[in-house]
Amino acid sequence: MKTFRNCLMTAVGAGLLGLGLAAPANAGAIRLGMTTWVGYGPLFLARDLGYFKEAGVDVDLKIIEESALYMAAVAGGDLDGAASTVDELMKYRSDELCFKYVVALDDSHGGDGVVTQPDVKSLKDLKGQQVALNEGSISEFWFNVLLKKEGLTEDDVTITNMTADDAATAFIAGQVPAAVTWEPHLTEVRKGGKGKVLIDSTTTPGLIVDVIALKCDLIEKHPEDVKALIKGYYKAVDYIKTNPDKAYEIMAKGIGGYLEKPEDFAAGAKGVRYYDRARNLDFFGTPQKSEAADLVNFAQDIWGKAGKLKMTIDSKTILDTDFIKEQ
Repeated sequence: MKTFRNCLMTAVGAGLLGLGLAAPANAGAIRLGMTTWVGYGPLFLARDLGYFKEAGVDVDLKIIEESALYMAAVAGGDLDGAASTVDELMKYRSDELCFKYVVALDDSHGGDGVVTQPDVKSLKDLKGQQVALNEGSISEFWFNVLLKKEGLTEDDVTITNMTADDAATAFIAGQVPAAVTWEPHLTEVRKGGKGKVLIDSTTTPGLIVDVIALKCDLIEKHPEDVKALIKGYYKAVDYIKTNPDKAYEIMAKGIGGYLEKPEDFAAGAKGVRYYDRARNLDFFGTPQKSEAADLVNFAQDIWGKAGKLKMTIDSKTILDTDFIKEQ
């Protein structure tokens, strides 16, 4: 499997498995990679309602269900950036791969959770038990934050590495006593009666935040495209406020996958908070002092101690606040 994965990564870096993204982006075009996630809905809404083109940029959105793969494509020049969480993207920042966060998209507000047996009252009750989660992902980052609050570390539990989907499946099947996962699996557990959601991300607002990261050279060479991207995104978020049902229908069709039904998308959207212009201004503040800077520094501490960063990351060099004021 390791050999296969290495070959796959090489193939992605060279040409993203035949998706036809070989040439660097020209002015007026931005190519982004991301996983299937309800928080990225406004990007598809802006694309499909023509808001990006109206603002002056053609945005190509590619669903790639593995951060290592879409970041390999960014490093190889096949993508110009990605949408993912603040902490997840930091693992790929290096001297060779420069990118900056230019806008925040959403935060998980109940969309992530820890599922356990009914008799578990706190994380301390999980000491010595098996917990299924996706190592190196936002699930591990968030779980570490929760453990730290309880005076615990990963050494107090036994981590079993699985994707968030597989972790939920294993928990529901009774194969593991606890798991870190996300919607729609939290709802499945709540409705199925085979355990409970011990804690979800409503308890940690502003911690699991999705952003758009763009390569530094694109930002430097095509700032007008970045402005257009953010302008189109803001307009889509405003559309959701006034036309939620129609917006969910368009976003569900655009993203597809497990979110292809509008009712499923609407249910998932209850677990996120979309970031409009005002929220972006609050979140980014200044590179020296802001929620964004605090989150970068917090992730630096957790991932740095875990040895999962390629370099020490300064919030002043990874946050770009020049574009969020876009109207």
